[in-house]
Amino acid sequence: MPPTDVWEEFAAFADRHSTILSVLAGFSFVAFVGGLLALPWLVAAIPANYFVGERRPAPVSRRTGRPRHPVVVWTGRVGKNVVGGTLILAGVAMLVLPGQGVLTILAGVVLTDLPGKRRLERTIVRRPLVLRALNSLRKRRGAEPLRVD
Repeated sequence: MPPTDVWEEFAAFADRHSTILSVLAGFSFVAFVGGLLALPWLVAAIPANYFVGERRPAPVSRRTGRPRHPVVVWTGRVGKNVVGGTLILAGVAMLVLPGQGVLTILAGVVLTDLPGKRRLERTIVRRPLVLRALNSLRKRRGAEPLRVD
């Protein structure tokens, strides 16, 4: 197929699907801006020792230091999983659209309660390039660097 035919096919496709392409462009823009705004905050919210050890500590109240009520824990977990799943989907989209896809996926994985998640996230964070990028975002927000074992 000659290059001019390919371009004409592309133009015809764009004409036929202009609404869908406009929605995708809008989603891309919102995901890009949302990622730029939310990702540094989420990365800075990760405790510095989150990736140290095999298990996470039990959730405790910041105010009293006692274990949290089960209703509060489960409400938080459901909310975290919804936000995490949304970030994973947005990160996958950002792999082909503008945005910080890998870091957004990592933030989504950190928020979700998936089997094997701990091993996966520790493997990803141990990569020097990823750890450097995360610690750079944390430094800008005034958080101490992540520690990995």
